[in-house]
Amino acid sequence: MSITLKGMTWSHPRGYDPLVACSHIWQEKTGVNVIWEKRSLQDFETYPVDELARAFDLIVIDHPHVGQITGEGCLAPLDVAGREAERLALHAESVGGSYESYEWDSHQWAFPIDAATQVQAVRPDLVARPPSRWSDVLDLAAKGLVLLPLRPPHSLMTFYTLAANLGTPCRSNGKGTLIDAAAGARVVNLMRELVRHLDPVCFDLDPIAVLERMSAEGASVACSPLIYGYVSYSIAGFRHYPLRFGNIPAAGNLGPVGSALGGTGIAVSAFSGARAQAIDFAYWVASGDVQSGHYAAAGGQPGNARAWEEGTVNASTDDFYRGTRDTLESSWIRPRHNGYMAFQQEGSDCINSGLLGGEPAEQIVASLNGLFVASFGAG
Repeated sequence: MSITLKGMTWSHPRGYDPLVACSHIWQEKTGVNVIWEKRSLQDFETYPVDELARAFDLIVIDHPHVGQITGEGCLAPLDVAGREAERLALHAESVGGSYESYEWDSHQWAFPIDAATQVQAVRPDLVARPPSRWSDVLDLAAKGLVLLPLRPPHSLMTFYTLAANLGTPCRSNGKGTLIDAAAGARVVNLMRELVRHLDPVCFDLDPIAVLERMSAEGASVACSPLIYGYVSYSIAGFRHYPLRFGNIPAAGNLGPVGSALGGTGIAVSAFSGARAQAIDFAYWVASGDVQSGHYAAAGGQPGNARAWEEGTVNASTDDFYRGTRDTLESSWIRPRHNGYMAFQQEGSDCINSGLLGGEPAEQIVASLNGLFVASFGAG
């Protein structure tokens, strides 16, 4: 009897095309058919994983979900017996903290297939050199040349990145307040200084919307200083203007450190009727050979370091991977406890309403800390 698996990913060529291409090859190799559906980026960040797990065998997830899905019991652990060597290789070849980000409660809940963090995007025809300091970004913003995605959850991601880059990272593990009050106020004030130069439409834009605006014919936006990298936009011919991606500008004195880690991992539903076959596919598609070969060739943004180091992969993407690697390797893993996902939305709304409403920085941070503390009782 032939086996068909259903998979759910997110709606962008980077998230969908490589999985479809690899699934065709997998069917030729094994006879197992994998059919993929896709959902919007906003749904990807907010839709309940337990509902997806009841409808799909394979699910592409974001790492902050792991505490919630562990509590709900909706995903199958991937650390199955007899495949320890494969997992050691996946861990060793992971970019930054991508592999560790899917570890929770002593189990591995997903394998990274896509590595991303907040990096910097520029139009190389408009800026000779990407800004290396936050003050340089402010200079460009004063000229109307900057866009920043602030649609939830991205305002909170920017807060996270700036906090860690200044050497005062937000709490990632365990209960307590999110950030020291004075350190948090400093971050809010940095954001406010930039926001006053930005088009208010930024509060409605996610990274894809910003990159589309930057790369469109007639566009004159030169820089987005903190934005999740999308390799598609660095490839000539994908849009009117190709973009160049690089390390984040430093707000402090530590270099391009502390960026809020993103990316995706492939997970297997605990309710799948073909769990073993789904796990086999997850191991295969996350492997170095596939990631640096078929996955990257189909427009994916691999989570495996072998692909990030591969010369032809970089040559076709204007050195996207080499240009952002330092930021990725020193990125910051978000909280993952059961209850965090609701905070991610609420915290973003808190920042946006505070910035738009002119609330004092100290008040915004106090609200953030209160919401974060409360999130531990929400799981």
